[in-house]
Amino acid sequence: MSKNLSAKLRQGLSPQQFMDGMTKNQEKFKEWYDLFVWENEEDKQFFESLNNRDDLRCLILAADWCGDVVRNVPAVFRALEISGIPTEVLIKEEHPDVMAQFLTGGGEAIPIVIFTDFSGFVLGHWGPRPAHVQAVMTKFKQENPDREAPDYNDKIQIARQEMVKQYGEGTGYQTVIVKELRELLSSF
Repeated sequence: MSKNLSAKLRQGLSPQQFMDGMTKNQEKFKEWYDLFVWENEEDKQFFESLNNRDDLRCLILAADWCGDVVRNVPAVFRALEISGIPTEVLIKEEHPDVMAQFLTGGGEAIPIVIFTDFSGFVLGHWGPRPAHVQAVMTKFKQENPDREAPDYNDKIQIARQEMVKQYGEGTGYQTVIVKELRELLSSF
């Protein structure tokens, strides 16, 4: 059965409301937002071409305390700004029913960028991280299924350090996010 989020459309915050209302990490979020540049003119043209479609909506599950939200959502906002796709942010803690439908490897991870049609039927989603960064966490979880193991916390810290390394210096990862979003949006 396909997922329908029609009851959630027009229930979220606008990107600007989310940014203005941040009580944590607002400065870093705005820094990543301001650093965004279109590395690829074809990607920019693709997102601009979406203005010709009125059938798409975007819901982003997020929270200002999450490092991946702070790092990734600014690029999502910037790409979608020129697309004309109505975009809303759903605060994770206020929408546990939506979070439960978009688990990553069986667990809650944000951001989740959900695309629906105009009536709320889910077409696809992205997140919580670029695929090459998420691969580190996926591998970690496969190799460390027991959260109660005595060395679990030490090992997850190492995995998180590797994820930071995978993001790399600067904003290159933002181009990867744009590419992954473009691939997803091209599929419907």
